Amino acid sequence: MNRRLAPVAVAAALALTATACSSSGSPGGSATDRGERLSVVTSFYPLQFATQSIAGDAVDVTVLTKPGAEPHDLEIAAQDLSRLTRADLVVYSKGFQPAVDDAVEQVDAEHVVDVSPAAHLTLTAAEEAGHAGESEAQHAEHAEGGTDPHFWLDPQRYASVAEAIRARLAELDPERAATYDANAKAFVGRLTALDEEFETTLKGCTTKDLVTSHAAFSYLAERYGFEQHGIAGVSPEAEPSAAALAEITELVKEHGVTTIYQETLVEPHFAETVASSSGATVATLDPLEGITDASAGSDYFEVMRSNLAALEQGQNCS
Repeated sequence: MNRRLAPVAVAAALALTATACSSSGSPGGSATDRGERLSVVTSFYPLQFATQSIAGDAVDVTVLTKPGAEPHDLEIAAQDLSRLTRADLVVYSKGFQPAVDDAVEQVDAEHVVDVSPAAHLTLTAAEEAGHAGESEAQHAEHAEGGTDPHFWLDPQRYASVAEAIRARLAELDPERAATYDANAKAFVGRLTALDEEFETTLKGCTTKDLVTSHAAFSYLAERYGFEQHGIAGVSPEAEPSAAALAEITELVKEHGVTTIYQETLVEPHFAETVASSSGATVATLDPLEGITDASAGSDYFEVMRSNLAALEQGQNCS
C-alpha cells in the first residue's frame, strides 16, 4: 500500500528543521551565496542519476529512495523532511510517489523542480493495452486520469527531463552554468546514442506484443513499436484475478508470444504462471527504479542495454 506522510512526522520534521537552522550559525541565502556546494535531494534513482551526471562533483546529490526499495511505497521520516526543507533544490516527479508529493508541500516552491511536465507523461492507464491485471475498481481509478510515470524508459523523454534539471541547476548556480551545460550535453548525447541503438536493434522484431509483470513499459513500448500487456496493470501492487490470468494466457498463445517479462522488485509468481500455462519462457525486464547488486549493470545505461538484449531475444528480432 502507498503510504503518505503522517502529520506527526511533518510536525517533528519541521521542529527538527527549525532547531537545526537556529543552531547552525550559517548565514542566510543559498549554498552558492555562502560559497558552499549545492545540496540537491532527488526522490528516486533515475532522477538521482540524471542530476549527478549533470552536476558532477560540484553538487552534493542524495536520494530519498534506498537501493532495493520499492519507490511507490516510500515513507518519509522526520529526518528526510528536514533534509528536504534545507536543500537548495528538490528534484521529484509529481504523481509517482505519494509520500514525496505530500512532503514537497512543506518545501519552499523556489527550491523545488517537478520534472513531470518535461517528461511529457502523455500515456494514461486507460490507454495502456490489456488492463488484464486490474480489478474493476482499479481500472476505474486509473481511467480517471492516472498516468504511467516511467518516463525514463524512453531515452527521449529522459533527455527532456535532463534538460529541465540542467536549467534549474544553472539558475541556482550561474557560476557553474557552463559546466552543467557541458555535462548535460554529454548526458543527452549518451541517451541519443542509446535511443538509436534500441531503434536499430528492435525495428526487425516479429513479436510486437510485450507481456510484462506490470504495465511499467508504456513509453518504451510506444517508442519502439510494441503493444504492452501488463499482467498486473500499472501498479506493481495490483494482483490479477484468475480470469485475467486466463485472458492474458490466451492472448500469449494466440499471438505467438514466446517470452514473458518479470521485473526486479516485483514478485515473479504471476509472470511464471502465465509462462508455464502458455509454454512461454520468462526473462527479466528491469523498470530501473533502482540499482542493486542484483541489477544487470551498475548504472542506467548498463541496465538499459541488458534490457535491450532481453528484448532482442524475447521479441524475436532479426
